[in-house]
Amino acid sequence: MKRSKRNRKRWYRAVALAGVLFLGAMVPVTAGLYRQKKETEAQIAAREYIQAEGNGHSRSGILEYNGRTYRRSSYVKAILCMGVDRQGPMTENTVSTKGGQADGLFVLAQDTTRNTLKILMIPRDTMTEITLTDLSGNTLGTDIQHLTLAYAYGDGREESCERMTEAVSKLLGGLEMDHYLAADVDVIGMLNDAVGGVTVTIPIDGMEERDPAFVKGKSVTLHGDQAEAFVRYRDTAQSHSAITRMAQQQQYITQYFAALKKKSLEDSQIVTDIFSMVEKHMVTDMGKEEYLKIAIDALNTESLSDGDFYTIPGKTVETGVYDEFYADEEALMPIILEMFYREVS
Repeated sequence: MKRSKRNRKRWYRAVALAGVLFLGAMVPVTAGLYRQKKETEAQIAAREYIQAEGNGHSRSGILEYNGRTYRRSSYVKAILCMGVDRQGPMTENTVSTKGGQADGLFVLAQDTTRNTLKILMIPRDTMTEITLTDLSGNTLGTDIQHLTLAYAYGDGREESCERMTEAVSKLLGGLEMDHYLAADVDVIGMLNDAVGGVTVTIPIDGMEERDPAFVKGKSVTLHGDQAEAFVRYRDTAQSHSAITRMAQQQQYITQYFAALKKKSLEDSQIVTDIFSMVEKHMVTDMGKEEYLKIAIDALNTESLSDGDFYTIPGKTVETGVYDEFYADEEALMPIILEMFYREVS
């Protein structure tokens, strides 16, 4: 009996020691995450203060940065494009948190004078200020959360797009979006097959688990479900796989654009036909004539190359639960200026 009590005491001591060691190991991680979140909150507060004082974006499109004055280029359109992890037509409103998340985020800079197109790729796991709502859609306030969730806290349609537009604009220092367009995952295969397939080179090991044809280094012409499989594949066992996946998406966008230009030489109605096909699978604040014009103008761009793509600079943080990405605002501002502004003094 005494031995049993002694054994229990030893077991309790061991459990207590393990608990202390676990907490000791977690303290630096938790403290680091807390510090990172506070830094982000401070950046947001500083950004709002600067804008309030007039040393930032304004309604007139004037921006003061590092002692120089910049004006928003009126001929460069900022279009927020969102790929939503949702299937089926996007014709019905949904309850908050049930309308999908923005799995792919891109801001297009379309220069309507020079017929150029540049693309800013935004990591879905970017930590930034978003608006939170309850299931009834009532606003609960704002918090530092994953950017991808900004879409979920909406109605799955216009409200979701507006919440995402607001969050992205804040992330980009107050840059106003001219338009938005969101589309569901079904659109990927539709767009792909409409141009006769898109040829890509498999960039990494492990993708053959999704499709036997996806062997690293192999050239594959994607058809049907293969397009979505390629664009959305990531190894969730690997940290920050959503960020590494962006290289696949960049390659696909580049190759798709080339395939679409080639197809348009054979079929002058290809752009109109594509939008008619995917109309029920997308949400936009543009009228049909407007988005068709933007698409056709974009098609007149000579080509897309690696130099036309930008990615928000920053650092990744592992939390043990979810991946987090924190934008480097100081490094981001020159990119925003290059894409959307011109220096005036």
